[in-house]
Amino acid sequence: METTGWGKYPVIQSRIITPSSPAAVKQLLAGAQGFCGIARGMGRSYGDSSLASTQLHTRRLDQFLDFDDNSGMLRCGAGISLEDILKHFVPRGWFLPITPGTKFITVGGAIASDVHGKNHHCEGSFADHVSSFRLALADGQVVACSAEQTPELFQATCGGMGLTGIILDASFRLKPIRSSDINQTTIKAERLEEVIELFAQYDSSSYSVAWIDCLASGDKLGRSLLTVGEHAEQGELRAGKPAALSIPVDLPGMLLNRFSIQAFNTLYYNRIRGKKTTATIHYEPFFYPLDGIHQWNRMYGKNGFTQYQFVLPREAGLQGMRAVLERISESKRGSFLAVLKAFGKANHNYLSFPMEGYTLALDFKIDRGLFPLLEELDKIVLDYGGRIYLSKDVRMSEQTFKLSYPDWREFEKVRQQYGADTVFKSLQSERLGI
Repeated sequence: METTGWGKYPVIQSRIITPSSPAAVKQLLAGAQGFCGIARGMGRSYGDSSLASTQLHTRRLDQFLDFDDNSGMLRCGAGISLEDILKHFVPRGWFLPITPGTKFITVGGAIASDVHGKNHHCEGSFADHVSSFRLALADGQVVACSAEQTPELFQATCGGMGLTGIILDASFRLKPIRSSDINQTTIKAERLEEVIELFAQYDSSSYSVAWIDCLASGDKLGRSLLTVGEHAEQGELRAGKPAALSIPVDLPGMLLNRFSIQAFNTLYYNRIRGKKTTATIHYEPFFYPLDGIHQWNRMYGKNGFTQYQFVLPREAGLQGMRAVLERISESKRGSFLAVLKAFGKANHNYLSFPMEGYTLALDFKIDRGLFPLLEELDKIVLDYGGRIYLSKDVRMSEQTFKLSYPDWREFEKVRQQYGADTVFKSLQSERLGI
């Protein structure tokens, strides 16, 4: 069947296998015909990391297996989505320890991408909260993995993009909440230097994120809206509602141009009148603003889009971000989804993306001149000691990857040790030489 990532590029033909249980996964891997391909959850990685000629879909591994009401420790199948967890546990007073900008990903995908959220500066990434998981290896053997018992396999699997095995289930701790609401504060920053200072000023906030006008230039370069948030102490405990809006067809690509994006960015920035505003809102629009629109990826047209997300170390953050934003502003290829976050310290996982510093994510519709521009941005990112997020990548070169992920050789050693290098492959892994 025809498959693609969330960016709708590339589109390939794949054979789909959907095992109904962990035993079926084990049997498939140990079978005489063997398996060669990649696991896939909900297909929300933007590029080609879950694309292969054979895909093993995990959504039927969707059971809640155990929960401790005292500690918040949850054990569940790898195919359960973050949405499933929120619907079930928010009314009981529990929330995810880490969540990215969409709830439509599986637990297995969250581990494989070692996803981060608006609280990385104080709580790290998803794998930092995982106590253990079960992994089906290339030969069908099932191994219980943890940072203490199997440190190398754990470090290779967390952030390893599904290239060490099939995650069957996982245990991690939810966080207690008293309300499903978020107390939100939004602060206007007139330039890049100011928003970087604001991140430091609000470093004690549980959650922080900034929207950036990436087409602004000159004295307004990097003008932003920084939003910080805390879980409310009072209020109802209610899960989110299904999205009310949907984009039924691919929109004409011409609708997204520098004029429409510039107009949107100006309106979006100026919608906040004062220097600082406060509000109490449900967690859905705070964490998942785009989940309120089904198939929002269709707004970029039939050719699709890519999200370019990079991180720069703290000491180079201001200068490096300025260089990237200046080049984007010069190119006139703006993005109305430009999100800046502060990262805390990196963990020890070989291919995990975060490092202490700042990360910027931008959406670009795919057209003829885009990839040469992104190659220029790659060079800037490398010059300042940064790297590109694998879960969003669809075109990074092998050289760029290996220069920016220094532990890739250790990752490959683990793959070879467990025979994963001949079984688990994706379009991305073949492009990057891993």
